[in-house]
Amino acid sequence: MWKMIPVAWLQLMSQKTRLLVVLAGIAFSTLLIFMQLGFQVALYDSATEIHKKLHADLILINPRVENLIDVTYRLHFPRRRLYQALSANGVDSVNSLYIRFSDWKNPNQPRNRAILIFSFNPDERVFDLPEMNANLDKVKLPDMVLFDRTSRPEFGPIVANFEQGKEVSTEVNFRKVTVAGLFTLGGSIFSADGILVTSDLNFIRLFNESLEKVSIGLINLKPGANIQTVKADLVQKLPKDVKVLTHEEFIKLEKTYWANSSVIGYIFALGALMGFIVGAVIVYQILYTDVTEHLAQYATLKAIGYTHNYLLSLVLQEAFILAVLGYIPGFLISNILYELTKSASRLPMNMDFSRAIFVLLLTFLMCFASGAIAMVKLRDADPADVF
Repeated sequence: MWKMIPVAWLQLMSQKTRLLVVLAGIAFSTLLIFMQLGFQVALYDSATEIHKKLHADLILINPRVENLIDVTYRLHFPRRRLYQALSANGVDSVNSLYIRFSDWKNPNQPRNRAILIFSFNPDERVFDLPEMNANLDKVKLPDMVLFDRTSRPEFGPIVANFEQGKEVSTEVNFRKVTVAGLFTLGGSIFSADGILVTSDLNFIRLFNESLEKVSIGLINLKPGANIQTVKADLVQKLPKDVKVLTHEEFIKLEKTYWANSSVIGYIFALGALMGFIVGAVIVYQILYTDVTEHLAQYATLKAIGYTHNYLLSLVLQEAFILAVLGYIPGFLISNILYELTKSASRLPMNMDFSRAIFVLLLTFLMCFASGAIAMVKLRDADPADVF
């Protein structure tokens, strides 16, 4: 039975304490890579959560807009561009969305906090959120708003009080407003800690602005219309003070901004790289030590006829075993930490198959690369040194 056990496995098991140490190191490196990639993807998904809920086939924005928050800094476009878009073949309807930050006064504390406000015609469908759409009639009344139930608790016990049947009133931009309903949208740490929805007429009351400057234009097409054909038609017809994007391109625009135009993508990529390097160094140290300690035995194997390639295969087998045994606990612990992170924050931390396979391949690469470097020591296994 013992003859059936690979020599590489027997060599690793000969030093059980050292084996446990290296497996802990590989598991930690795998865990670090999983967490860095998980945070990166979760932050990108969180940053585009609002975009995904918009009810539109095509999006109109100011050409200078790179992310959602840009539209709150007066990067708008004339509303007449939406009326012009209606003349394009295949366009069924257009809607205007107005977005602003404003001060929300915590009704229980003398402090203000910035909150993101979406305003639009409540007779139109702007978000694909049934809970929100069912309550839009309420914001037709003056100074009525809907409150996002996933907003941070610093805004006050709004959700709890509303669900208990209490009247919830406070001030927004120094004007009294009343919460008429709740919805669930969920901004991100990149967009807002809290969100309000109200009508375009209440937008005028809150900010004393006209509706001629639109933050985001939403275009819906007729059934059967080709989205790329309509987009090309709009790009040709509309002036250059507006940019036409498909819904998917609008989502991609936000992700591209945080991946390339901010330090977010660099930070998490660097973290994953550091995890890879740490694991590679640990595996190299163990394999190099193992080769050094068994150098005489390797030389003996050479002397009795075993080839150099056979000895190389032993080291690579050890690297393979270490990769598999180190990956499993790292994967399991990562799943636990993903769930803990999800419950403690609003980040959508989810383990997916592609990421699990990608990290597994990285783990194999890490161990095999370390094994390849450690194999250089095998050249010193000269039979002449033994006899």
